Amino acid sequence: MFNLFKSKPKKIFILLGHPDKDTLNGTLASEYERGAMEAGHEIRRQNIGDMQFDPILHLGYKVRQELEPDLLSFQENVKWADHFVIFYPSWWSTMPALLKGLFDRSWMPGFAYNFIEGGYMWKRLMKGKSASMFITSDTMPLIQRIIFGDTTNELKKGILWFSGFAPIYVHKFGYLKHFGPWRRERMKIWVYWLGRKAK
Repeated sequence: MFNLFKSKPKKIFILLGHPDKDTLNGTLASEYERGAMEAGHEIRRQNIGDMQFDPILHLGYKVRQELEPDLLSFQENVKWADHFVIFYPSWWSTMPALLKGLFDRSWMPGFAYNFIEGGYMWKRLMKGKSASMFITSDTMPLIQRIIFGDTTNELKKGILWFSGFAPIYVHKFGYLKHFGPWRRERMKIWVYWLGRKAK
């Protein structure tokens, strides 16, 4: 029977932002990828630990550093995708340094945004795209929010929203040190189904 409510397949780009792919983050990224593929979505994936690039802006933004091939591939994957998915651990209430370096190097004017000359406004070049963030932590998300505030803003608002992504789905998994096998299995199943729904 024809399903009137079946969603249109999407082009999904998955970025594993943990430098080590043999981790829970890597497992969750693979579960999301499996769910998305089984639902008929088109998938591209990059693991940041496999990418070769200098994450440091040695002279800030006054001199444009030539982008390495893996950064050019990253930009192409973001432009290609309808939905951008990022998996990373929260270290010291922020993303890993290598992941931040990826955005420092690649999130450039002409690619993600353009400032409008003569004013304070900017053009968001990623409009029409959505995003998902999956963040793992050894702290309970509620406790982290109470003590440190919203630790997702650097990526959610400062990078993704700034360049036009909407909606942006945020999924937090916390207190991992105290997650037994059954809770980790439930988490994997939940991420698999989110992959099927591209959320």
